[in-house]
Amino acid sequence: MGVHPEEAIVFTRRMRLLVGVLILACLVLLGRSGPIDGPFAKSLEDEGTADVVPNRVMTWNICNPCDESSADRAAEIARYAPQVIGMQEACVRDVERTRDYLERRHGLVYHVAYGSVLQNWGRCGGLPWSPGAFGQAILSAAPMTDVVHKEYPNGGSEDRGYMAVTTTVGDRSVRLFNTHLAQRRQEAVRADQTRVLAAEVARYDRAIVIGDFNAVSNAPELAPIWKLATDVDPACLPSSYSGDCKPTTDWQSKFDYIFLRGIRPLDHRVHPTRYSDHHMLYGDLDLGTARGDG
Repeated sequence: MGVHPEEAIVFTRRMRLLVGVLILACLVLLGRSGPIDGPFAKSLEDEGTADVVPNRVMTWNICNPCDESSADRAAEIARYAPQVIGMQEACVRDVERTRDYLERRHGLVYHVAYGSVLQNWGRCGGLPWSPGAFGQAILSAAPMTDVVHKEYPNGGSEDRGYMAVTTTVGDRSVRLFNTHLAQRRQEAVRADQTRVLAAEVARYDRAIVIGDFNAVSNAPELAPIWKLATDVDPACLPSSYSGDCKPTTDWQSKFDYIFLRGIRPLDHRVHPTRYSDHHMLYGDLDLGTARGDG
């Protein structure tokens, strides 16, 4: 017994509708799980384009393993569009996803360099025999050269280190350091770490040192850095009590710094965010007009 032509037409229409619904559902699921590739990417993901602020530097401890969305982190960064971002407690996979969202959704294109100090499956995923890398990372709108990453001889309860790159801030070449010092109750370890870091920073007449130092401004272990540099907040001094420096953490302590050597601050801001227990700190800097690196 044959199929009536009208029934065949109705069946075909229903099948087309079902296929269309399935395709749309797949696109929605892909959009939730990560960046989309292919012809639909632009229409579904682009939310606008932007330019970086050419003399703006940001530091942010993104607090892995906090299981926050890389898309949300990217949106937070894009609000301020720094030329350079230094991240701490950063898994390579999360940084890659954040960088991808910054480009696809916000039109902000960054180079990346890593200063990983741990290979940790439990913290960063991956496979037991191929765990994810964890530590620091730098995103820079300009290319980076002379990249180094060093572990401190004594990391304390967890391996810690610093990384350094040469990149462009404004239109000037500058040496940029990004670090994460030992945890809060390990003052003696941090003192050793800042001596190691300060010895490297002292080699440069113009340098920016950013990161999570796990210490308030008047902590003795920060003295080697204060001898070489000033904070992006002119009111925050090595003799300051906690009330003189705007806090950068949810527990109302200033632990995050943008130290400047041979560079003047123009402005700075601390931005609390629900995507980390550390706030975003950025500074707009006066590096002068490029006439050679001097």
